[in-house]
Amino acid sequence: MASNPSTQPQTIDLATLPTAQLTNLKNQLTQDLQHLTTSFQQLRAAQTKFRDCINSVRDGVERSEEGKEILVPLTPSLYVPGKLASTKTVLVDIGTGFYVEKLTRNIRIIKTPAAARTFYSSKVEELGKNLGDLEAIVQQKNGNLRVVEDVLRQKVISENSAGGNDEKSAVGAAAG
Repeated sequence: MASNPSTQPQTIDLATLPTAQLTNLKNQLTQDLQHLTTSFQQLRAAQTKFRDCINSVRDGVERSEEGKEILVPLTPSLYVPGKLASTKTVLVDIGTGFYVEKLTRNIRIIKTPAAARTFYSSKVEELGKNLGDLEAIVQQKNGNLRVVEDVLRQKVISENSAGGNDEKSAVGAAAG
């Protein structure tokens, strides 16, 4: 029978799971949280990069004159000297080191500094929404992890106290 993708996930009483399964679940949730946290940091870094692009266009192009000597960033820590060829057109960084004149939905080319700022601003906004969604997922996973840790802790304590009582009974019977 095929599963229906619109069905709700099945809830499981964590107290009924054995300690080994709870430990595996805890480890899986921890790995998921680490992955999501890394993704969150990468999205935040991309958002910062786009904000830097907005500032570069605003401060480096719009407020400058053609032929002005500038430093061109090749990486976040490496700049090379250059001259500003034009204040009317710009190349847009679309990620992973690709710079293009990008076509928009209206078949206009993003050439002007204002259009470039609009492009980067929309990317910053989009990443902000993604960061909000991801933050909610991280909080939910973190809550799930805390619940699993609490159940696991209680289960280990009850198993240890049950094991300790059995040992006392065995020692008492042997002494008697």
